[in-house]
Amino acid sequence: MTETSVCTKEHCLYCFDVLNSYLTGEKIKKPTFPNKKYPLFVTWHIMVRGEEYLRGCIGNFKAMEVHQGLKRYALISALHDSRFDPISKKEFPKLTCAVSLLHDFEEVEDIMDWEVGVHGIWIEFKDIDGEKLTATFLPEVAEEQNWSKKKTIDSALRKGGYSGAKITDEYRKTIKLTRYKSDKKTVTYEEYLKYKENKEKDNEKK
Repeated sequence: MTETSVCTKEHCLYCFDVLNSYLTGEKIKKPTFPNKKYPLFVTWHIMVRGEEYLRGCIGNFKAMEVHQGLKRYALISALHDSRFDPISKKEFPKLTCAVSLLHDFEEVEDIMDWEVGVHGIWIEFKDIDGEKLTATFLPEVAEEQNWSKKKTIDSALRKGGYSGAKITDEYRKTIKLTRYKSDKKTVTYEEYLKYKENKEKDNEKK
């Protein structure tokens, strides 16, 4: 069953609320959007001298209620992505937040049976010492990087920790690949600021 338009900007605004609360101590209200279960990812970008850079991206492939899931991963991706230092209060006004709700997971027999720009990939594989490893790329990554399917798979192997000197066609055939789709929305800090101002005006009228 295919699901579309499950993600809204409200999901992103809530992630901004969660991070703002952590950085400032400001209290937040419980979200009002439906609390359905989805695998999800939260991604933070930062604008530096007109260029946008990744600042954190972590999620979970286990379906979880989005209220708790977004509250958890808004902070994990902002503060505990091992590739980056924790996001600071000073950086907050330069952020953009994206939420991806994942659906339509399908394990494929042919690891090339997916479409760049449409599917994300989740791979499971063994390193040269036999250790079981995993890696994923969300649907937009291969398209943004202008990668072929082969390049995307090889990049996922390296991301996941594959330590072999060379990736051969024979080795690629041992990979277990699951394709999936994602409904994604993005909100800038400026949009979040406007949202907060409107909330304050509504509270004043009450």
